[in-house]
Amino acid sequence: MITTDVLIIGAGAAGLMCAAQAGYRGKSVVVVDMGKKPARKVLISGGGRANFTNEGASPENYLCQNPHFVKSALSRYSAQDFIDLVDRHGLQYHHKTLGQLFCDDSAQDLVDILMTECEWAGVQVNLRTEVLLVTKIADGYSVTTSDKSYQCKSLVVASGGLTMPKLGATPIGYKIAEQFDLNVLETLAALVPFTLHEHDKERFDGLSGISLLTEVTSEDGTSFKENILFTHRGLSGPAILQISSFWRAGQAVTINLLPENNLSETLIQWQNDQGQKSVKNLMATLLPKRFVEVLVKDGVIADKPIKQLNHPEITALSEYLHAWQIKPNGTEGYRTAEVTLGGVNTDELSSKTFESKKQPGLFFIGEVIDVTGWLGGYNFQFCWASGYACGQAV
Repeated sequence: MITTDVLIIGAGAAGLMCAAQAGYRGKSVVVVDMGKKPARKVLISGGGRANFTNEGASPENYLCQNPHFVKSALSRYSAQDFIDLVDRHGLQYHHKTLGQLFCDDSAQDLVDILMTECEWAGVQVNLRTEVLLVTKIADGYSVTTSDKSYQCKSLVVASGGLTMPKLGATPIGYKIAEQFDLNVLETLAALVPFTLHEHDKERFDGLSGISLLTEVTSEDGTSFKENILFTHRGLSGPAILQISSFWRAGQAVTINLLPENNLSETLIQWQNDQGQKSVKNLMATLLPKRFVEVLVKDGVIADKPIKQLNHPEITALSEYLHAWQIKPNGTEGYRTAEVTLGGVNTDELSSKTFESKKQPGLFFIGEVIDVTGWLGGYNFQFCWASGYACGQAV
């Protein structure tokens, strides 16, 4: 039986951050993880370059049943605090649109920084280690793994969600929460592509790879103005991934295919200037040609000279393209989702320390809890912030 002050389940973004902070405070810390490598999700994120934070991260960028829960941690450990950390290690990174920061070279550089921090803080990281049993004991917790047994005063669950099972995602965090009588909210795949019904898949067959700037709105009125991408199975791209967190089965999404154009005005202008040209060819100057051809085949775009369009036709075409409605069949699920929506109910946890209100010494951080960020580095920022806050408390 090995005794340690803090045992952390999960060597991901939140777990490693928490481990280093606790270690620097003089605590003995052990991290256990089933994986062959630490922070496997960090390694593959952002196309292998890890979109590791967002300069604009604020509570408004998170979904949580209690929207106030994230405020404390985010205010105490900001995006700038994490940027300062990677700057001290000399990480080369670049800014993208909308406040996103990515590694210049590889996400491995970021993982190396986290592991270096843990090493400096005296943290022991044990990989290929499965947690088999957790029990409450008089002065803390007993944790039996496939390798050794541990006794700890503070047990931190940083096991992540259900996304990307190929990387070893398991429901262990939710099981531990339920074992100690914490409420776990329904989990769903989020930041995930949509699949389409068979008839829509047939309609859009041949559009795979086409990307266009749109504004996508969910039934609850949430909107994102970014690109969508047609895929073999349905729709993806940043705007779709964002809206998927707000979508529920059976709902439609509304897509403004021309968010930067007033189509009615454009059509009338064309009638005056280019009356002989076909509606089809003129529309292909605004939308991808292959997509226009699908809409012609569907009878949405008339195949005739623009001057022959009457006012009701102009209105109908404009309304269709500015508010194109599509009802997804579903999502691609946890296999390709970036995060898990739902999880351990934040009402069960302290927003300052992430300690369970019912079980002293038991903490939950990162993706395992009911906090889901937007696409664009927000989820990693919450991992750093929750890991830091917990690391100061254990």
